[in-house]
Amino acid sequence: MQSSADRPREPLAEPAYAHPHDGPLTSGASAAGKFHSHSIPLDMEDIERDWDKPIQDAGIAAKASVIVRVGMLDLGAGTGSFRVREMMHRIAYPLGVHVRADVNLTDIEAACTDGSGRITEVVNLPTTGVNTERIWLLEHFADWFSVNLGTGSMYHRETKVSAGLMQHLDMRDASQVSADMAKRLREERHQARVAERAAASDAAVEDYEVALNAADAAARPQDDAQSEVNETVIDALVKADGHGDDARGSAEQLELPHKSRLRLRAAAGERTRAWRERSQRPPKNGYAEHFDHVGGAAAARKTHEITVRDVHKRLDMIERRKPLYSPALSGLASACACASFVFLLGGAPYDMIGAFVGAGLGQWLRRRLFAHHLNQFFVTFVCVAVAAFACVGTLRLIGLFNPVALQHDTAYIGAMLFVIPGFPLITGGLDMAKIDFPSGVQRVMYVVCIILMATLAGWMVASLVQLNPQGFESPNLTPWVTGCLRALFAFIGVWGFSMMFNSPQRMCLVAATIGMITDTLRLELVDCGLAPEAGAFLGAMLAGLLASAWRSAVRHRLLPPHLGYPRICLTVPSIVIMVPGMYMYQAMFHLGQFETLLALDWAFRAFMVIICLPIGLAMARVITDKSWRYDV
Repeated sequence: MQSSADRPREPLAEPAYAHPHDGPLTSGASAAGKFHSHSIPLDMEDIERDWDKPIQDAGIAAKASVIVRVGMLDLGAGTGSFRVREMMHRIAYPLGVHVRADVNLTDIEAACTDGSGRITEVVNLPTTGVNTERIWLLEHFADWFSVNLGTGSMYHRETKVSAGLMQHLDMRDASQVSADMAKRLREERHQARVAERAAASDAAVEDYEVALNAADAAARPQDDAQSEVNETVIDALVKADGHGDDARGSAEQLELPHKSRLRLRAAAGERTRAWRERSQRPPKNGYAEHFDHVGGAAAARKTHEITVRDVHKRLDMIERRKPLYSPALSGLASACACASFVFLLGGAPYDMIGAFVGAGLGQWLRRRLFAHHLNQFFVTFVCVAVAAFACVGTLRLIGLFNPVALQHDTAYIGAMLFVIPGFPLITGGLDMAKIDFPSGVQRVMYVVCIILMATLAGWMVASLVQLNPQGFESPNLTPWVTGCLRALFAFIGVWGFSMMFNSPQRMCLVAATIGMITDTLRLELVDCGLAPEAGAFLGAMLAGLLASAWRSAVRHRLLPPHLGYPRICLTVPSIVIMVPGMYMYQAMFHLGQFETLLALDWAFRAFMVIICLPIGLAMARVITDKSWRYDV
């Protein structure tokens, strides 16, 4: 859940909170906020005294306010505790602050010290949500912050892109701002290369002329001495055969290759010298490593004064950014994603139509209810019930014209899949892979509660309208057609889920491309006899490797710098479509029918697939990331 606070002078005044996809608070939520504080305020006098000071010269209270607030914004965006701690450390290092933070699903307790003072701050979010745009912007904020304090960038190589984003946070489409900045940098770099080549060419010509003049000056005394001997020989030859003019002409022509060799040697030496200079030149805007700045002289680092006010102003703008998509557009994305999900599960066109209508209406209502800050579990139950009724009603309406539509009783399961909590499910598994069991267990329990409410609502609707879901009936298609359609609908499905997570369109397309590759390969391997659990593991690991390869390509300038997105913003949408939502619902349905053996069978099938997804992502991180490979 996104937090927002009106703090023009007091950066840590009692905040009120909003959902990450919603705008300002309503009057009802504001009234509730008067009686529910979600943070223990720091000493406001200390912060106000340092409000206009450079952040590196401020007191420990002002520094802690920035560090903890960045962690709070990252946690509210839905990322895991390991990443929240990493982000807090990124902000603390340039300030010379050591921070020890305990991060859970909705709260942070952080102790900060700079050697002369110590302070502990506790913040708590009333609920949780997902906002991938904020995760991406906080990475650029960390780079902008670190570069201005003289420690170099951490996440992105092109620091000017981060600086441009921080100057244009008032623009609605931050992705387009970063693309424009990247284009401008590319043009400037091209003009600089052209100017450098022209300057190098002029310098090379001057060096060649100097070298030739020096060679001629050095060779002139020898040529004078040699010329006297040559004159005697030539006079003798003239007297012998009378061809003095031809002989002198040949002698003059023999001098030309000697000068050409001088020019070639000078040119070759210049090219070798330029190549050595380029090869030994350090890369521009290289990635900074942890603690590279520790122990360095302050005068040797280029810093810019940014005040506490400047920092909190940018954090305010990141926190208060409106969602990229309206409730109607978010509902359309949900409809496309769930209809695609149904096809990948083996559904027919009528199943897809029912899921499209139900999921679209359910997500639209969900966004509208979250705007009023209603309880998340209550909203989940209501929206799933509405989606299931809408799906069944659509198929019954179509059944008036084509009775075949009445046989698709399983379609309403697809209409419920928009509430699958993919982000906390994956980040909970990753937290446990980092030995952070308190946060991991809390996230997993949150996922279980959401799934319980959703499946309970679906089971109640099925009981009311007398549905008996037996699974989807796959249409009879050739393997080639099936593979092509799987790739298409995997792309659409991941794109829709990315939009639901508030990802910019460029980020959506990158995640959709990764999801298209991984999910299509997973389904094809399962058709060839591979166990679904092993297919989920391989699909998740491949998604993690592709996301790491994409980010590495951006880092090495093989791709434009504005496409450097956080790995978690690419991997989770690409594998959330692999979550076995139908397995989980079947377990609840049979449990409601008191068919315990069938319920346990479906529950364990779902459990095996679910645990393989974060394990696959963790394995990819271990392969590609040293901080995951070693316990330090």
